[in-house]
Amino acid sequence: MTTKVSQETLDALTDVEMPRLAPEPAFPDALETGGDRIPVLGCGCVVIGSGAAGLRAAVELKRRGVNVVIISQSAWGGTSACSGSDKQTLHTANTADQGDDYKAMGRALRAGGAMDEDTAYIEAVGSGRAMASLQYLGLPLPQNELGGTLRYQTDHDEVGRATSCGPRTSRLMVKVLAQEAIRLGVPIFNQTTGLRILTDGTGKERRVTGLLAIRPKDRSETNRFGLAAFQCGALVLAAGGPGELYRDSVFPNGCFGSLGMALEAGIEATNITEAQFGISTRREGFPWNLSGTYVQVIPHIYSVDAAGTERHFLADYYRTTQELASNVFRKGYQWPFHAGRMLDFKSSLVDLAIHRETEAGRRVFMDFNRNPLPVPGDRPFSLDRLDEDASLYLRNAGADQVLPIDRLRHMNPLAIELYRRYKVDIATDPLEFSVNNQHMNGGVKVDIWGQSNLAGVYAVGEAAGTHGVTRPGGSALNAGQVFGTRVAEHIAASGKAREVAQDDISASLAAAVSAIRNLVQKDSPHSVHSLRQDIQTRMSDRAGIICKPSEVKVARDEARALNAAIRKRGIATGRPSEVARVVQWQQMALVSEAVLSALDHFIDQGGGSRGARAICDPNGEALPMSKNGPLSAYRFRTEKTAHKAEQIIVRMVGERLEISTRQNRPFDGAARSFFERDWPNWLNGAIYTERAQGPDR
Repeated sequence: MTTKVSQETLDALTDVEMPRLAPEPAFPDALETGGDRIPVLGCGCVVIGSGAAGLRAAVELKRRGVNVVIISQSAWGGTSACSGSDKQTLHTANTADQGDDYKAMGRALRAGGAMDEDTAYIEAVGSGRAMASLQYLGLPLPQNELGGTLRYQTDHDEVGRATSCGPRTSRLMVKVLAQEAIRLGVPIFNQTTGLRILTDGTGKERRVTGLLAIRPKDRSETNRFGLAAFQCGALVLAAGGPGELYRDSVFPNGCFGSLGMALEAGIEATNITEAQFGISTRREGFPWNLSGTYVQVIPHIYSVDAAGTERHFLADYYRTTQELASNVFRKGYQWPFHAGRMLDFKSSLVDLAIHRETEAGRRVFMDFNRNPLPVPGDRPFSLDRLDEDASLYLRNAGADQVLPIDRLRHMNPLAIELYRRYKVDIATDPLEFSVNNQHMNGGVKVDIWGQSNLAGVYAVGEAAGTHGVTRPGGSALNAGQVFGTRVAEHIAASGKAREVAQDDISASLAAAVSAIRNLVQKDSPHSVHSLRQDIQTRMSDRAGIICKPSEVKVARDEARALNAAIRKRGIATGRPSEVARVVQWQQMALVSEAVLSALDHFIDQGGGSRGARAICDPNGEALPMSKNGPLSAYRFRTEKTAHKAEQIIVRMVGERLEISTRQNRPFDGAARSFFERDWPNWLNGAIYTERAQGPDR
């Protein structure tokens, strides 16, 4: 029996209106450089990005008396507000039926490897506080009649710690945090794009002094590009991941992140070889991940060639109808591609099959008005013939309806409403989709307080490289909330960002402005359009879910040559309005080289398949099988256990990228706190400057 949810409720959880921005403060000062007059605003801290992580940092900073401002390329236009999945999640501890604790949750967060153990514990400890504070601000997380949080199992989560308020959970998070930021009077500078980090000093004394940005509204005869400077002693990078890196992407358009800007400033990055890929609709239409109930209702998946001929292609891979249908179901909580799940007829064989269809030029669809067709020679699909995990889940959900669309309407009517908002009615028409890039798990290398190796610069959310190889679905949202709070605590404890920064930024500002002017060259053979096509094609074709060592090396060399050419010839544009994109694509070219260099280094060190990518090798230990026999072209290396315990670090020195490795930071799970002994460290602020012995540090 389907429980009726009112249209008013569906509308409220699908059409999430964002608050109006307050008027921006004026820039009180200006500096002359190269004939232009650049507006300057002094503050204590700048947060780059208006997503869930950045807003959390800004709110917590303001509450602690920090003079903080937010800049955003497009307020409420990033991945938190515009992207998502069937069930965006926020993790909670102590919610498993059989009992759970923070240490167990930390182990689950870092289980994929290449994640600092202390970071995982910090994210676990902070999860309850993050969830409770969001509820206090008005996030409508679902409860039962006794006040318990409703939860479910998601990818890489064997316990069931996730919860959700539907497909717009992350947007709702942005909404309540934005309302709080506006209530607290945090200035938000919209249509403002960060370009260059300003610094002072050398070696270990080097620190951030400000940020050069670009604002179209500030273009004038005395400010040709519309540049603006923010003078600050602390900078929080919260602009998300490099979503424009791939052609096949579910990121909203225009998501560049700040990784390229960080690398240019000499900031170290970690784990940038690690990402997530999975089935989704592309951003050319309405970009959305097809995890959760979209596939748990088991729609029919097929492809169509140029002549319009339909192919039941999954029947070439799975041996029985039951095996095929059960693995389509499992994509709901095993959504990301994982090389190991291509083996033994598991769920990532679905991703490989879809990848091969699109590579062959065929379009792939899921049809919610048809159950899966049978594997030839086998019995037809039946809900009574599913593997036990699929059968039990659907029985518990009461999803015994005849057609997938009716099961979806029963289990998650919001999933249908969401696409209708974008003129796609999956209740009547098949839905086209593919395997796309969705998330970068690496990013800026940070310590336990979110601070980078450049003094005063912090990173949170997807900008921070804290996620390891794999992570339970939705834990990135939790990480952004936890570290947004910790960054604020650390900045506030320093006391340096309470007042307007007083550093002289004229020299660093002049150098940054000069670099941008030198980049913009009318006669360059490179344009924004050509760079986009070049970079995205290379990354999607050579560094997607299927990687071949020789092709990665060639791609790295091509990316390196492209950056050398940009440094020599610049990028062409005839419009001042395109300067921001010129800088962003120059930085995206750098990120591409960094990712490919780190990936090539990993492969050269014998690195195997883990997380997002299969490293294909004729001598590899693992061979995926299909119903018709071995898939020899996709034989792949398995992961070396030693690589789980380390991370790959990338740093730019001059014009060269340096690659190194380091061991994961450990966590002593046997250590114990003692109140009277440890309370003084909290009272005198020693916890922000010293690493004491104990699990709560």
